[in-house]
Amino acid sequence: MIRSLFTVLVITLCFHLHTFAQDSLFHYEVEAQTSATSNGVVPFWMRSNQFGSIPTAGVSGSLLARASKTYDTTRSDNWYGKEKLIDWGAGFEGRTNLGKESNLSLIEGYGKMRVAIFQLKAGRTKDVMGLNGDSSLTSGNFAVSSNALGIPKVEISIPQYYTLPIWDGLIAIKGNFSHGWAGKFTVPTKGLTNPDILGDHIIYPTTYFHQKSLYGRIGRDDWKLKLHGGFNHHAMWGSERDVYGDHFSLSNLQTFFYIVTGKVYGNNIIGQSKIGNQIGSIDVGIEYDFESTNLLIYRQNFYDVGALSKLANIRDGLNGIRLENKRFKYSNERSFQWKTILFEFLYTKNQAGELWSKYTKSGDEDYYNNYYYYEGWSYNEKGIGTPLITTQFEAKEGLVSNPGQYFINNRLYAFHIGFSGSVKDWNFISKTVYSRNFGTYGTSSIGGSQGEIRYPPVYGIFKTVNQFSGYLELQKEIKKEFTVGIVGAIDQGQLLDNSIGLQLRLIKRFK
Repeated sequence: MIRSLFTVLVITLCFHLHTFAQDSLFHYEVEAQTSATSNGVVPFWMRSNQFGSIPTAGVSGSLLARASKTYDTTRSDNWYGKEKLIDWGAGFEGRTNLGKESNLSLIEGYGKMRVAIFQLKAGRTKDVMGLNGDSSLTSGNFAVSSNALGIPKVEISIPQYYTLPIWDGLIAIKGNFSHGWAGKFTVPTKGLTNPDILGDHIIYPTTYFHQKSLYGRIGRDDWKLKLHGGFNHHAMWGSERDVYGDHFSLSNLQTFFYIVTGKVYGNNIIGQSKIGNQIGSIDVGIEYDFESTNLLIYRQNFYDVGALSKLANIRDGLNGIRLENKRFKYSNERSFQWKTILFEFLYTKNQAGELWSKYTKSGDEDYYNNYYYYEGWSYNEKGIGTPLITTQFEAKEGLVSNPGQYFINNRLYAFHIGFSGSVKDWNFISKTVYSRNFGTYGTSSIGGSQGEIRYPPVYGIFKTVNQFSGYLELQKEIKKEFTVGIVGAIDQGQLLDNSIGLQLRLIKRFK
């Protein structure tokens, strides 16, 4: 009820706030889309990393409306600049699909306030988490990418790097701390404890979302070389007493403390484990500022169950190189300009699950799947992290899978290239990815593991399959405040249904 009321208020504010402030801070636009896809599916790049804003399969039409009020950046953002110590903003984006299946989605709806370097934000937002080269070109962060709808949350943060007033500005930091509401998730009680205690049934408890991060940068503003590093931590949790009854002894406040700290809980009924579903990454990067380009090299190291603390899954990670053209400027006088080139290599095949892997009590990581929550690391049927880890709804029929695993393919390696620039007065974005996919350890020849115990692949062996997905987006301003766009996408391989998609866009902006 509270979230519904908040959404209505945000929408109302976004469409009427121009009566209260400068017009230049307010942005409004509507977008009409016509889409056509083959084989009854939406191609990978038309549905992945879109913040849940997806057309329906087949021939369809869509209407999107956006409105936002931004911060006033014409005044000082410095802690010592007292001209604009407090500011506020808000945003809304809604999508209506009309076709074989019609639906209405709230893609974004939020309000925010800034006090000096701090920001308080509430609602559904388009957020990602993790160090990467370009959020529009990346294949997707491990922990939180732009793949799923945002989970409604309240957040306090330092959203931009703040240079600490020590050591002559050598160190800058940013980070966040948030609490969200993820809704109802499926919890099968079978396997959680002795069957005589909880029985074999399904519970749909209210689930919360916890998120925090802290990132640092070493290097003064005038340095060409800068070092980046940090971590992010996320958890799904809530209503444990509804599942375990009196066997769960922690209060709500104590449970929250265990979630925030990652502390292990258990007793003679409930096995020793972290509460809920906890996941994250530890990221490092190095940046060098050349005269005409900026280079960033980065890596995300994954943790899901806990193998990273022993470096047992250190082979896995997202590795990236991004080169940015500092001299890029949109112009119809030049035939070709490149803006950003990004290359990523994603490897998730190890998971500390090989026969020779370093021993861990938790066994293989089984990325995104979870023993407690059946839907694992997903929200509204979309993976929260990288879309290259495949859910049962996205994979081609006939692939071997364990019916108890929501993500049926989390062991893979992939090569990804993102490229952006302009040709004359057409701006373009292209993304291509090639992957080899190996299913999960539960469907591998050596089976899954927990500690020293291995479980045979009772549902069969996942046959290694290849997959290619490509995407090209063109956009051009045809007259003042009017933009047209063309999108093409293709899937070819054995993991996903082969498909082709085409989309036409018309965007009208209002002052």
